[in-house]
Amino acid sequence: MISLDSLIQDIVVDGTPYAAVNLSGLASSSAMAPSRLPFSLKILAENMVRNILWGRLEKENLSRLLSWRPEGFSPVGISFYPARVLMQDFTGVPALCDLAAMRDAAVAAGFQASSVNPDVPVDLIIDHSVQVDFFGMKGALEKNVALEFERNRERYAFLKWAQTNFKNVRIVPPNSGICHQINLEKLGTVAIHSPREGRTWAYMDSLVGTDSHTPMINGLGTLGWGVGGIEAEAVMMGQPLSMRLPHVTGVRICGAPKKGVTATDVVLYITERLRKEVVVEQFVEYFGPSLATLSLPDRATIANMTPENGATVGLFPVDEVTLGYLRTTGRDAAARFAEAYTKETGLFFDPRSDPDYNRVIDLDLSAISPSVAGPSRPQDRIHLTDLKGVMETAFEGGKKGRDITMGGKLCRVEDGSVVIAAITSCTNTSNPHVMIGAGLIAKKAVDLGIAIPPFVKTSLAPGSRAVVKYLEDAGLMAPLEKLGFHLAGLGCTTCIGNSGPLPPEVAHVVDEENLNVAAVLSGNRNFEARIHQKVRSNFLASPMLVVLFAIAGRTDIDIINEAIGCTPDGKEIFLADLWPTQEEIDAVVARCITPFTFTSSYASLYDGDENWQAIESVDSLTFDWAEGSTYIKKPPFFDGFEMAPPLAEKITEARVLLKLGDSVTTDHISPAGAIPPSYPAGSYLTDKGVAPDAFNSYGSRRGNHEVMMRGTFGNIRIKNELARDKEGAYTTLFPEHEERFVFDAAQTYRDRNTPLIVLGGREYGTGSSRDWAAKGSLLLGVRAVIAESFERIHRSNLVGMGVLPLEFMRDESAHTLNLNGTESFSLSGLDNLEAGGTLSIRAQKENGQAILFGVKVRLDTAREVETYKHGGILPMVLRELLKA
Repeated sequence: MISLDSLIQDIVVDGTPYAAVNLSGLASSSAMAPSRLPFSLKILAENMVRNILWGRLEKENLSRLLSWRPEGFSPVGISFYPARVLMQDFTGVPALCDLAAMRDAAVAAGFQASSVNPDVPVDLIIDHSVQVDFFGMKGALEKNVALEFERNRERYAFLKWAQTNFKNVRIVPPNSGICHQINLEKLGTVAIHSPREGRTWAYMDSLVGTDSHTPMINGLGTLGWGVGGIEAEAVMMGQPLSMRLPHVTGVRICGAPKKGVTATDVVLYITERLRKEVVVEQFVEYFGPSLATLSLPDRATIANMTPENGATVGLFPVDEVTLGYLRTTGRDAAARFAEAYTKETGLFFDPRSDPDYNRVIDLDLSAISPSVAGPSRPQDRIHLTDLKGVMETAFEGGKKGRDITMGGKLCRVEDGSVVIAAITSCTNTSNPHVMIGAGLIAKKAVDLGIAIPPFVKTSLAPGSRAVVKYLEDAGLMAPLEKLGFHLAGLGCTTCIGNSGPLPPEVAHVVDEENLNVAAVLSGNRNFEARIHQKVRSNFLASPMLVVLFAIAGRTDIDIINEAIGCTPDGKEIFLADLWPTQEEIDAVVARCITPFTFTSSYASLYDGDENWQAIESVDSLTFDWAEGSTYIKKPPFFDGFEMAPPLAEKITEARVLLKLGDSVTTDHISPAGAIPPSYPAGSYLTDKGVAPDAFNSYGSRRGNHEVMMRGTFGNIRIKNELARDKEGAYTTLFPEHEERFVFDAAQTYRDRNTPLIVLGGREYGTGSSRDWAAKGSLLLGVRAVIAESFERIHRSNLVGMGVLPLEFMRDESAHTLNLNGTESFSLSGLDNLEAGGTLSIRAQKENGQAILFGVKVRLDTAREVETYKHGGILPMVLRELLKA
């Protein structure tokens, strides 16, 4: 290989010189021309060259990456150093709790507390806590924010301590917006610079985030993806991210959308298509003749849904659209720097030369039609004209309902009624065209005197304050409020499950009549029991359709062709009467979205409101854990820490804690949403003197492992085959064959020193990057998960916590092997683990019959094998840190 020093070139931006890596010089030492590499692999290659020059990586990493070939390659292990870490509060609080506990462990081992400190910049954005308790009224935002601080003051005090006492940590206070949208509109700059080795280096921005929707930043040409809090902690501490050289799929964009097709329709189509094409754990890149016609917000909307289609990233290249967006959002200096850097180093998109890919999928935008997705998976797309039939089929035994009185009005709540209509989440609220489109629909409806039925819980929760500003400047906030879409929060709200309670009249009729009611939201996730535990059918839709379905008040309707409402004089109103033209939307966008919209909205991003400023910050290198706290407790992951890694433990005569089917999500595994008083976590809080109305949510209590381990596998809709056809957090204890809560059974097994396993199906662990899905599994005593396949992030999280992910061999499963979960399992070969190797398992049935089968070890790199042998990434990082 050539001398890497020869790849360094000087570039000058605004009169300042920078050192940069130009990959073109690698052509003489690689059979693969660097110019033909996919955009994502170019970014990884530059990252490797630079970190080899900086003395942080071995040259073998670059050789492995350059072994990539479009016709096929070996999935070798590589390392990557992201430039920064992005967190939201639900995953960020437990991650910082772990770092605080790591400091305690370092002090106990005789080291300085200050030796534990983030090595790369960390931005933690508090966006997952606000709940829609107040809605459809003036002042809903202020009332919800006041409740948010009342419920979460303990957590926020901890975060203020972390910001004060950890280096490289910035906290964006509540009531500011969503982490992905703030990342897109403010934090992301495409290219960055920093001093190293006596020079100032220019290079591409890159990151990992503790939310699975981190790839939204891919729309800006920035390489970033979601990881669990466990992996993020290692990156924070200066560790490289260990990964397999990815398979890269190119999506060629051609054609133009039909009239009336929105960015949401495009992304739902792509989600469905890529799920069918199976891009799990792959890098996806978008290119093609119609690429330049996609606005940056459209690209971000597509990239945001990357985890829903199964890929790791959904990357768009840097081009003139990228630079234009930086300028539109008030980042002129960033645009100049990004343009100079990418054009000088060959990282600017050249439409005349397509990269090579392992596979190319053609995507014709003209083939897309208006649609929604649901009722419980984002990839299940439904044409708008087909939704009525889908819902009518779902009404078992005919449509049920009952008349109720709300606000002095008689109305009927029945199967298919829309009880939640929420403009929420980062998927769409970063996109001015669909947001302004929703406002224009509201304006036309208000002008016609149309109202929304009183049983519909309406809310507006934009992803940033910039959205509020341009809606106000356009005169569209007033009609949205007139319809009931008052500003309820600046956070994830409904999409994360913080939809708040239904009105009592609605909740009662839903329960008493056992109704299948619906939520329509402009979010990205609609898994079972996620949006609201009483709502069975949940549909993802554009903000424009959210308003229309709210007006209609039901989902069993052909909303394109049937009347959706009436004027006060009885005239029927149809979609065509309300839907704005593209020209109308474009005119408002051009008039109301300017650089000042964004610069003014982000001028005081880190200041916070009076609620935040009133929280005192304690100056202390170690955290004072409050013994009686039910929110923040010292995590147990460093208990008994020693500098030497533990000896490998055998897994013999293990019992099955749960036997699960396909597409079990991290919403099923990780504690999320409301805490039922009758479940173990509710009982724990009651015993601590916490009243049920103060339980808050599982997400808000992620800093308390006692709550979280009790809520693991606690989703009220989880279907454990060992629970005798009963939904919820139940299992069977063996050999007694007694029904128990999952937590209670796990405690009994722990007392007996019985290791536990979980049996799963395909796509185990889909969904959000919830680290507690892995942490809770570990604390329950789960030593291994055997599944047909894993979703990427959860598999990494299991490895990071020292839980062994194992896959059945091709064409084998628990079903084909006749495993029903009553067996005891013994694993052979744990002392000789190899990346991608195999293990032998003996399953002993109660009648004495033995079933022998092999499994694939899903430790994909040598680094992951090492991580597992250390008992997880947290003790491994601390050992490496203290040895340095």
